[in-house]
Amino acid sequence: MCDTHSLDDMAEFEERSRGLSRRQFGALSLGTGLVMMLPSVASAAAVTEGMVEIKTPDGVADAYFVHPSSGKHPGVLIWPDALGLRPAFQQMGKRLAEAGYGVLVPNPFYRTQKAPILPPGASFQDEATRKVIMSMMGALNPQTHVTDATAFIGWLDQQAAIDTKRKLATTGYCMGGPITMRTAAAFPARVGAAASFHGGGLVTDKPDSPHLLVEKMQAQYLIAIAENDDQREPKSKDVLRETFAAAKLPAEIEVYAGAMHGWCPPDAPVYNEAQAEKAWSRMLALFKTALA
Repeated sequence: MCDTHSLDDMAEFEERSRGLSRRQFGALSLGTGLVMMLPSVASAAAVTEGMVEIKTPDGVADAYFVHPSSGKHPGVLIWPDALGLRPAFQQMGKRLAEAGYGVLVPNPFYRTQKAPILPPGASFQDEATRKVIMSMMGALNPQTHVTDATAFIGWLDQQAAIDTKRKLATTGYCMGGPITMRTAAAFPARVGAAASFHGGGLVTDKPDSPHLLVEKMQAQYLIAIAENDDQREPKSKDVLRETFAAAKLPAEIEVYAGAMHGWCPPDAPVYNEAQAEKAWSRMLALFKTALA
């Protein structure tokens, strides 16, 4: 069922998406093979990868799991953007695994269908495509986010490749940003680091605004904000800084100059390699410090 918060998230996504030009909107598609190759990882670890199925209270979630082929490593749970699990996020997860992490990238829309959720060439210019995405987003809410986080973290911690003696991390993109905050708040003793990239709706005027959960967290944070998102909500970064400071939690909160909403995934029409690489390096620096 679509609750009030889900409607807010959907409205937020539509509003941010309007910032894309008509040409960029047409390019926003899945399965076209138009995914930029990410820079290689120095001394990249050999990895083992594959699709897995994870039981949850609401069904069976399909997910991509990738990890170094030997040893135990900190776990990372990645929450994709509104286009869901797809080759671009598999590439991002694999790159992180090559840097020494056990990475799970779930399909957030598994309740409706397996990934990929859109056919090759699907575009947001098409009304039917927009309806599919909005319908799937509407099926999610803060409660399903926590339910899923519980199942996914529980599954990760059962894997031989995951070092459960070390904290794990969670990252999120676009709609995944708020989910990282709910995950970190629900598992304060387990989540030691979290990162939101062009996250939408981190600060709202609702009683269940994600930023109000900071006091329940123990995670150090990276919040990378798109320049056009900051222009729309210039006060949000200040609220976040004040909130993390009050909770005495380290948080790097920065507006990325010239970066548009959605700039990190390599298949995005607004992909900004220079700023995406900066965000990547800051994330790795956070993990090195917080997941010790």
